[in-house]
Amino acid sequence: MVDEKLADTQVISPDLIRDVEMALREGKGSVAIALTREFHAADIADLTEALPSELRDAFVSALGQDLDPEMLAELDEQVRDEVLDHLDPRVLASHVAGLDTDDAAEVLEDLDEAEQQRVLDALPPSDRELVAEALSYPESSAGRLMQRDYVAVPRSWNVGQVIDWLRDHDDLPEDFYELFVVDAEHRPVGAVPLSRAMRAKRLVQVADIMEGQQKLFPVGMDQEEVAFQFEQYNLTSAAVVDPTGRLLGQITIDDVVDVIEEEHEEDLHRLGGVNAEGDLFFSPAQTARRRSSWLSVNLFTAVLASITIAMFADTIQQIIALAILMPIVASMGGNAGTQTLTVAVRALATRELTATNAWRIFWKETIVGGYNGCFFALLAGALSYVWFTDLMLASVIAMAMIVNLLVAGVFGLLIPVGMWRVGLDPAISAAILLTTVTDVVGFFAFLGLAKIIML
Repeated sequence: MVDEKLADTQVISPDLIRDVEMALREGKGSVAIALTREFHAADIADLTEALPSELRDAFVSALGQDLDPEMLAELDEQVRDEVLDHLDPRVLASHVAGLDTDDAAEVLEDLDEAEQQRVLDALPPSDRELVAEALSYPESSAGRLMQRDYVAVPRSWNVGQVIDWLRDHDDLPEDFYELFVVDAEHRPVGAVPLSRAMRAKRLVQVADIMEGQQKLFPVGMDQEEVAFQFEQYNLTSAAVVDPTGRLLGQITIDDVVDVIEEEHEEDLHRLGGVNAEGDLFFSPAQTARRRSSWLSVNLFTAVLASITIAMFADTIQQIIALAILMPIVASMGGNAGTQTLTVAVRALATRELTATNAWRIFWKETIVGGYNGCFFALLAGALSYVWFTDLMLASVIAMAMIVNLLVAGVFGLLIPVGMWRVGLDPAISAAILLTTVTDVVGFFAFLGLAKIIML
C-alpha cells in the first residue's frame, strides 16, 4: 500500500499554495523553492497557475536554473505567455534546448516573430534546425506534434547488431516503444516493438520479427485525425513521413493524450459559447470582451423569442396563467434538445455518427423526443390542472410539451449534423441555434394552441 503521507506530498494543496504565496510575498524565494523541490514538472506548472498573476514572475525567477523545462510545456497557454515575457531569450533558449522538439515548438509558437528568432539564434545549431523545422509545420498538424528523436534501423541487421548499436549511442530518445525498420531510402518498411526485440535471440533478423503493416502519418495530417487513429488502432507510437514517404519523426501516446484532452476541452468550451482555448487565466476585462461576441448573438436570438411572445400579447393579457406556464415549455425543450445536441457533437467528433447511420439515429431521437414529450405532457398537464383547475389550459400545455420535445430531439440532431455536412464545426454555435428553435417553437406552440382552443 502506498504511504498516505507520500501520496499527499504530490498534491498541490491549498496549504502549499498559501505557504508558497506567503514566502514569495516576504521575498523568501528560496523557502518557496524548498517547499516544492521534490515535485514533478507538471505539479510545478499547476502550482504556478494557482499563484496570483503578480507572483508568478517571482516564483519562476526563484526557480532559476532549477526550472525544469518540462514545466513550461505543461503550463496553460495564457500563463505560459506571462512567464515567457519575463524570461531572457538566452535563458529561455537554455530551457528549450532541454525539451523534445514538439514541446519546444509548443513553447515558442506563440512568441512574436522577432522574439522567436532571438530564442532560436541562442539555441545550439543542431537544436535550432530541428525546432525551426518543427515551427515551419502548420499548427495542430502531425509535423508539429511529432518528435524528431526516434530509433530507426536497417532491415538487414539482426537483433544483436541492434542491441549493440543502442548500447553504443548516447543520443537516443528518452522514451521510445518501437524500432522503425527502414529501407535504403529511409522509408519505413516495418516496426519492431521493443519488447519483442528484447526477447529475440541475437542472430534473429530484424526483418523476420518486424510488423510489416504499420500506421504511417503524413506530416500534414491534422492532429485530431492522428488522435482518432491512435484510439481506433490502440497505437503506442507511430511514424511520421514526408510526401516522399521518408521517415521524419515519431508521435507517441503521451502527446496524443494531450491532443485528446485539448480537443475535448475545445468542444466543451465552444458548446458553452466560450473561446476554444478557454479564458480561465485571462483578466476580467479580457474575459468579458472574449465572451461578449457570443452573448451578442444570443441577444439577437432572444429577441426572436420575444417577438414570438409579442405576437400573442392579447392572448396573454386575457389568460395571465399563460405567462406563468410559458417558461416550463421553453425550458423543457431547451434541456431536451441540449441532451441530444451533446450526444450528437461528441458522436461526430469520435466518428460514431456518420452518413451511414445518421438516418437511423435521426429516427431514434425522434422516437425519444416523442416518448419524453408524452410522458412530461402528462406531468405538466397534471401540474397545470392542480395549479389552475383548468382542463383546457392543462390540455394546451400538454400538447405544447409534446410538440416542443419532439422538435428538440429532431433539431438537436439536425443542427449539428447539418453544420458538419457543410464543413462547419458543430460545437461552435449549435447550442445557440438550438435554443432559438426550442424557444420560438415552444412559445409559438403553447400560445398558438391557447389562442385556438381557449379563446
